[in-house]
Amino acid sequence: MQVRAFRLEDTDFGSQWFAEVEDRWDYDKIAADPAWRKGWISFDSALYEASDDRVYLGITSFAADIFKAFDRATGQFVDLGYARIADPYDAKFHRSLVKGRDGAIYGAIALLHDVDRYWEAPGGAIVRYDPASGEIAKLGIPIPHVYIQSIALDAERDTLYCLCFAPEYLAAFDLRTKESRTLGLIGTGIAGMTQGENLVLDDASCVWSNWSLTRAWQNSPGEDAWRLCKYDPRQDRIQFFKTGLPRPDGAYGFVKSEGLFNFGDGFVYASGANGSLYRIDPETGRAEFLFTPTPERRSRLATMVRAEDGVAYGVTGRDGQCELMRVFYKEGRFEKLGPIREEAGNALWQCHNIVLTDDGVLYACENDNPYRSSYLWEITL
Repeated sequence: MQVRAFRLEDTDFGSQWFAEVEDRWDYDKIAADPAWRKGWISFDSALYEASDDRVYLGITSFAADIFKAFDRATGQFVDLGYARIADPYDAKFHRSLVKGRDGAIYGAIALLHDVDRYWEAPGGAIVRYDPASGEIAKLGIPIPHVYIQSIALDAERDTLYCLCFAPEYLAAFDLRTKESRTLGLIGTGIAGMTQGENLVLDDASCVWSNWSLTRAWQNSPGEDAWRLCKYDPRQDRIQFFKTGLPRPDGAYGFVKSEGLFNFGDGFVYASGANGSLYRIDPETGRAEFLFTPTPERRSRLATMVRAEDGVAYGVTGRDGQCELMRVFYKEGRFEKLGPIREEAGNALWQCHNIVLTDDGVLYACENDNPYRSSYLWEITL
């Protein structure tokens, strides 16, 4: 396994500087600081486009510079002209890049600002980029002043489903008419942020997410507050299941799903509980615990990519101790392939999205590194 890291920004803040900021600075302070505003970025979303052999990247940026491409032929990052349409509150494309039937790339804008800027910030727009012409445009804002963490495309219906924050609405945006609808609410904030990292469509084009209980008459939402739901476009309603992902130790309650995956075998897969993997029956919403690849330390499994029938790749671990693993999802097992670090010792902090190219190279988006700007990691097996 060969690993290379590509740096869009090379700012190193160091642990002492971050210690002064963590849990102390608000959005206004960070956005006003030149080092954070211009020097810190995070890679949050990736989409591989075979026609031009580029990896399109959604980026977190306090400077609203949130859309680039990595050109594999030159090994360089390419500016895609997002500045032509940027609003100062455009903070990131967070797990929200998809390719439409028209060949265009669609994204949706997420936030970083606090609610005191609610009326100033216009809301998360749907963005269309044409790789052939370089044309970029905002098509509309599904819910005014509300931003979008993730999108999923129903290509047959030309509909983008949007997972919003804040509040945590589920919405739909029609790419033909540019009209939008609010489909419902999935969380109230009592149990914390309800949503995971992404939305996913099952084989019946139902849209999967978390939802959470309120239990406003009690002191806590409870151990079973995190549950699963799906929006069924044929019935035009959200089905709220009474079950969620079971705890790996078998104790009562459910855990919050982090990532959702469709590998084309009829099931929905989900990660949660320190990077554990689950298999979900899309008809009943019942989830089966499969394994926890890294139980001995903090971990996650926010992203996986299908390589072939029965095989996917994902990244386990976090906090600079990340490993690539091959997942045999039909068999419910995995094998670790090695740590993700450069020869010089620089290591992947944590992984937010991963894509696979036609020639079998993986690109992993490093995100939310508190000590330096994140890198794009290239992994050749």
